[in-house]
Amino acid sequence: MGTGDAGRGRRAVLWDVDGTLIDSSEYHWLSWREALAAERFPLTREQFAVMFGRRNDEILRGYFGEGYPASEVARVGDAKEELYRRLVRERGIKLLPGVGRWLAGLKAGGWLQAMASSAPRANLEAIAEALGIGGYFDAVVSAEDVTAGKPDPQVFLRAAAKLGVAPARCVVVEDAPAGTEAARRAGMRSIGVLTMHESLRADLVVRTLEELPGDAFDSLTG
Repeated sequence: MGTGDAGRGRRAVLWDVDGTLIDSSEYHWLSWREALAAERFPLTREQFAVMFGRRNDEILRGYFGEGYPASEVARVGDAKEELYRRLVRERGIKLLPGVGRWLAGLKAGGWLQAMASSAPRANLEAIAEALGIGGYFDAVVSAEDVTAGKPDPQVFLRAAAKLGVAPARCVVVEDAPAGTEAARRAGMRSIGVLTMHESLRADLVVRTLEELPGDAFDSLTG
């Protein structure tokens, strides 16, 4: 697992966060429901599921219309994210199966690793602190670092640039169709985890990272 690549250049794993490192979809549901209840918008599970994983501006304009002011997007979005971080701090969070083993093994094998997510940086910091995993990551790219959400490849290209690794030497770990498509557009290989979806278009697809063979990441970068 992660045997290194002496003489062949650095390699990197770019981790989406929700659905790959962790599954905090229930926390997102609860925090969106509470934040939108304060706006007299009775969010349903179905509405939440359709928009889950998108940037906050896309979500809120999907609910309230394209003309929803930027100031309101910021106000309601900030309220939602603070509720989410409170749930993470108060109730805790767990790594998904196999994740801890791969984080440690890849680091030991000389791979660089980055969080690459459309979530706010404060959320990623709260997750890393709650799990004690910050030391595994050499870079973090968050909502504040990008202007376009997935399937635009910007988040992954920004992470690769921060790490100083060529896109072709990066492997993306994702759980959403928009994420695996963003990896393809970035010129990167991908591993799809079927946390929330029944199928994904990726170079390797597994139910959990426990199913990955020991040479999975090595095989994707040659």
